[in-house]
Amino acid sequence: MDSFGYLMNGFAVALTPTNLLLCLVGCFWGTIVGVLPGLGPLAGMALLLPLTFGLDPAGAVIMLAGIFYGAMYGGSTTSILLRVPGEAASIVTCIDGHEMARKGRAGSALTIAAVGSFVGGSLSILGLMVAAPLLAEAMLKVGPAAEAVLMATALLVVAFVSTGPAIKTLAMVLAGLALGTIGLDQLTASPRFMFGSLELIDGMSFVALAIGLFGISELLLSLDERLLQRPKTPTLRELLPTAAEAREAAPAVLRGSGIGFVFGLVPGVSHIVSTFVSYAVEKRLSKHPEEFGKGAVAGLAGPETANNATTGAAMIPLLVLGIPAIPATAILLSAMMVHNVQPGPMLLVERPDVFWGLVASMYIGNAILLLLNLPLVGLFVSLLRTPMGYLAPLVMVVCMIGVFSVKASSFELAVMAVAGIAGYLLRKFRYDVAPLLLAMVIGDRMEVGFRRALTISQGDYAIFTQGAAVQLFLGILALVACLQIGAKLLGYRR
Repeated sequence: MDSFGYLMNGFAVALTPTNLLLCLVGCFWGTIVGVLPGLGPLAGMALLLPLTFGLDPAGAVIMLAGIFYGAMYGGSTTSILLRVPGEAASIVTCIDGHEMARKGRAGSALTIAAVGSFVGGSLSILGLMVAAPLLAEAMLKVGPAAEAVLMATALLVVAFVSTGPAIKTLAMVLAGLALGTIGLDQLTASPRFMFGSLELIDGMSFVALAIGLFGISELLLSLDERLLQRPKTPTLRELLPTAAEAREAAPAVLRGSGIGFVFGLVPGVSHIVSTFVSYAVEKRLSKHPEEFGKGAVAGLAGPETANNATTGAAMIPLLVLGIPAIPATAILLSAMMVHNVQPGPMLLVERPDVFWGLVASMYIGNAILLLLNLPLVGLFVSLLRTPMGYLAPLVMVVCMIGVFSVKASSFELAVMAVAGIAGYLLRKFRYDVAPLLLAMVIGDRMEVGFRRALTISQGDYAIFTQGAAVQLFLGILALVACLQIGAKLLGYRR
């Protein structure tokens, strides 16, 4: 059966009443957490993760994925209306999107962002359909040594491309690897760094850490900044862009789709870098670069499209390699493993319902989000008008309920609180906490692959330099290192 036939089967899974409802719930909740400062895709997914435990695997992944790309859509609303990014990937949208709003073109800006997001997301899903089966077939020939090198390469790429100083990023990666060793050893079942606590038998709670490091810390930062702006609700007539704005946005949307897809394939690069690259490309190609920063349509359309195109591409390393390219996809990885679905090259063979059901649901979800984001602008603006003093306690309670419902453990609430305070302090001192979570998830598989490879080679470390796959991954690592060093020497990193 070809990809089209599998996709039709995926639509049969995604269009069941239950899964269609889960997709709608995920998209709606994702849009809300994208709109609200203090939440984001990772915290939004972590909060609803416990609700997926009673669902079938396909339904659970469909809902969480809906939250993921729904938050990418929702983040543009606050960026345009308030100049406050609903989540980190919408930072670039603030620049020209808010300037368009100040000129009375808020409705047009929201429409361009929504349509660009729809196009970028849809094209990236098409790329996912084409690339994932080919990559899965190649990965079936990869052994544990190559897998360990691949995981190590992914971690080092995260360190290279992080927005913070290299030494701080390395510290976060090492901290994540250390946290990942807590609990029972996966190969021998020996307890490690548990200090006699049965609460740590399964390791540190990923949900508690994720909500604490991102949700609680972001909430504290938002309170610290005391956001007091009040947005204006655009009318329905204002939602239509002019013909000139549409002509300027169209090529930027296509370029943003390509840029976002390419950057989504690289672990650690995430949406933020792709949006900045898209903005730089549009400014370079523009006949009027002086308009950027003053309400340029291309400066909004390109980055916002790249942001959502990255979402579909980020699914490829997750589903085919088992590598969460960004922290939000680590939540998807956790949900799949809870349901005994192992991401990797065999996923397309063992659980085609999960893979193709997810792909089909992303097409449906993108259409739902396009219909949600424009008519419900008034509702989202009303949410934004809620004073932060009232909103913060409500968000805090939701976070606590989300963490407590996983294991009904007060210990995990304490972990969330400590992680929230630690995340707030780390971000105050310009530490990027995302590499910590990524290292914690990737570190387990890297360790298992490393030890299995040494068992096969009877302790010969030369196995990590042998084989075409190993050498390919090492070559990629060397290339990224050379590019990074060259960029730093030429001043491009700044």
